[in-house]
Amino acid sequence: MVSTNGKVSTNGKVDTEALRAEIRQTRAELGQTVQALAAKADVKARVRGSMAHAAERARENRAQLVAAATAVTGVLAAIVVLVVVRKRSR
Repeated sequence: MVSTNGKVSTNGKVDTEALRAEIRQTRAELGQTVQALAAKADVKARVRGSMAHAAERARENRAQLVAAATAVTGVLAAIVVLVVVRKRSR
């Protein structure tokens, strides 16, 4: 008899340690596959993750908009000051 990986001891018997190692490896791979499938099936967790990501993007965009609005306000204020100063100097 030969194991799935073809290891046979010198006396013709299957190498049981090799079989055990192969079983351990297969179990580990199966466990990883089950975890991956469970993660994909957990719709609530995936939605929560997507919502958290969207909220983070919104916070970043808000910060950028606030900075841009502040800059525009500063420029407008400078223009108003220049207009007022020019009118007073005439």
